[in-house]
Amino acid sequence: MRSALIWLVAVAPFFASAQGWQGKFEQLNELLPTPNGYRTGSGAPGPDYWQQRADYVMSCEVNDDNQSLTGSGTITYYNNAPEALSYLWLQLDQNINAPNSLTALSSPGAIRDSIPAKNLGSMVGALPFKGGYQIKAVKDAAGKPLPYLINYTMMRVELPKPLKTGEKFSFYIEWFYNINDRMLVGGRSGTEYFPEDGNYVYTIAQWFPRMCVFDDYEGWQNKQFLGGGEFALTFGDYKVRITVPSDHVVGATGWLQNPKEALSAQQLERFEASKNSFDKPLLIVTPDEAKQKEKERAKTKKTWEFHAENVRDFAFAHSRKFIWDAQAVRIGSKVVMAQSLYPKEGNPLWEMESTKAIKNTLEVYSARTIDYPYPAAYSVHAASIGMEYPMICFNFGRPPKDGTISKRLLERMVGVIVHEVGHNFFPMIINSDERQWTWMDEGLNTFLEKETKRERYPDFDLTSEIPKGQVAFMKGDKSVMRPIMAMADNQSRYNGPNGYTKPSAALTLLRETVMGPELFDQAFKTYAERWAFKHPKPGDFFRSMEDASAVDLDWFWRGWFYSTDHVDVTLDQVKWFRVKKTSVDPERKKIKTQVGDLKPFNSASGMTDFSDGPREFNLMNTPTADYREFMNRVNDNSLRTELESKNIYELTFKNTGGLISPVIIEWTYKDGSKEIEKIPAEVWRTNENEFKKVFVKAKEVVNIVIDPDEATADVNRNDNVFPKKSESAKFDQFKQKN
Repeated sequence: MRSALIWLVAVAPFFASAQGWQGKFEQLNELLPTPNGYRTGSGAPGPDYWQQRADYVMSCEVNDDNQSLTGSGTITYYNNAPEALSYLWLQLDQNINAPNSLTALSSPGAIRDSIPAKNLGSMVGALPFKGGYQIKAVKDAAGKPLPYLINYTMMRVELPKPLKTGEKFSFYIEWFYNINDRMLVGGRSGTEYFPEDGNYVYTIAQWFPRMCVFDDYEGWQNKQFLGGGEFALTFGDYKVRITVPSDHVVGATGWLQNPKEALSAQQLERFEASKNSFDKPLLIVTPDEAKQKEKERAKTKKTWEFHAENVRDFAFAHSRKFIWDAQAVRIGSKVVMAQSLYPKEGNPLWEMESTKAIKNTLEVYSARTIDYPYPAAYSVHAASIGMEYPMICFNFGRPPKDGTISKRLLERMVGVIVHEVGHNFFPMIINSDERQWTWMDEGLNTFLEKETKRERYPDFDLTSEIPKGQVAFMKGDKSVMRPIMAMADNQSRYNGPNGYTKPSAALTLLRETVMGPELFDQAFKTYAERWAFKHPKPGDFFRSMEDASAVDLDWFWRGWFYSTDHVDVTLDQVKWFRVKKTSVDPERKKIKTQVGDLKPFNSASGMTDFSDGPREFNLMNTPTADYREFMNRVNDNSLRTELESKNIYELTFKNTGGLISPVIIEWTYKDGSKEIEKIPAEVWRTNENEFKKVFVKAKEVVNIVIDPDEATADVNRNDNVFPKKSESAKFDQFKQKN
């Protein structure tokens, strides 16, 4: 009992100081899946890692008179899982537009004193459009019908017998749906109508029943498509035949197999020439040719056939309005064809910038991840959309009729193309589950979009994608805010920052401040190489970044990704000291303090500026007891002489915002020079709320600023400055004076 009492008395001060402790530096072990044979503790795929595969052979026809699509095809599903499957799940994403869809039933709405007709029509389902799949047939390879059950945007197909490990199963599906007008009902794909010439641009995706992912993490992907969270998809090979009016130009996932049948002799000649156009794009369909086709309506049809290997999805676009240009891009040992399709309404901007942006994206992303493995990359222009699929994406950015190109228009148009082409890497290659974790594709991709613009478009504004741009969001209303790790459909209005810009800001902080560019880039590339053409989860990213860098980042993931805390480091107090000057009495060999003009030491003094000068303190000889068993000694006199001429500053920092952060200090000296000093986040590890740190400076300090370049997303700049200002003072005024 006595020993326990002594222990309690001894540790009582520790518990008192740790009352606010929240474990911000504890490991993430309890939040991450236990490593196993499928996913290792290093973040790499394990020796027993497996994934499924689905191959598609399909045909479809788009009716340009009534904007509908009819399709059929065979899916071959390979079971590589260590268990038998008695049924398959497919995604029917077009059913988001069906009457009484789960999205419509679960979407809140309210009447205001005035409301646009289109908004109310959408809210109550009164718009003149009937969407959703009509499934015509589901049969096995022998033509026997297979039982199936549709649950909103999911379809369960019953198998005749369990599909064992290592077996495959082929089945046939026929379907039909009305293609949505994106202006009328929205959507990630659909049509855009041009009243001036009576033509359509078709951007077609989520157009066929697609296999759900079945994996080691949760079995079948089972979350409905509600419109926010995107897609979890399985890799496979595709052979697709697309029938459209014969005057339409088609771009699609994959490589065109029948160019002699699909293209005119002149188009084919130009396309072959573009394979050597490394310096600039070549026009395959010119603006004048596209304008002429707008006036003529072909009555015949033409079929374009595309093949794609090892992709997770298939999309296409077509129109008689399309201008088409292409340029060869060398990536490693391969040549990739960068191609743009756009109506005349996109010019002059698209002809100038689209294919150039594709090239820049492929080059920068390949250097940071893996070499782009596919033969083509398309950018297709359509109004008010940014959406990605393997080898093809749909992008906004339309000049006014007079063709003027503002800086904002240029930045937004190039930005969306870089972003959507960049999605070829995240998640089309490094294949995360977008339905679960938006940030794993959007956030990582927004970060590399920012890096591409930083390298190739140095005049562009990058504020929204770096820590500085997240201040307003991060200090917002915590009662409705969600962590980055929250699922996409549960994010409310915060999905944009949480999915895109906050993760980008976090990774920027990680690269520029926490790890350093060289270490970060190497670790990030390791993650991409490990999980290319596989299905990574958040823990695989977190563990890979740490494993490849030897940096423990659990505190970082815990704060930035699992919490809604914000950065607010307060420079609470600054004390300025000098060592008392001393001399040695030659007779007694004792140290005597010289009389000086320094202020007496007062540890309770709370200075607000440097006007009182430094406080003095004694630097004593080291007591013998402090050496314990060591026989050698420190030269106290030499050390004292070294420090007597120095300025010593004790800084007190408080973690007001709760989010652990590195501390960046800008020192301004009396001679006008400046110095930047970085304190790692580990300084908070024994006290998450406050720490003191002592600095020795040869020169006298006149100003101290914390986070001078807004690199850490500190939300309150007024408490980052010494000398202290009044509550109403503005940090910018201080910066202007200094």
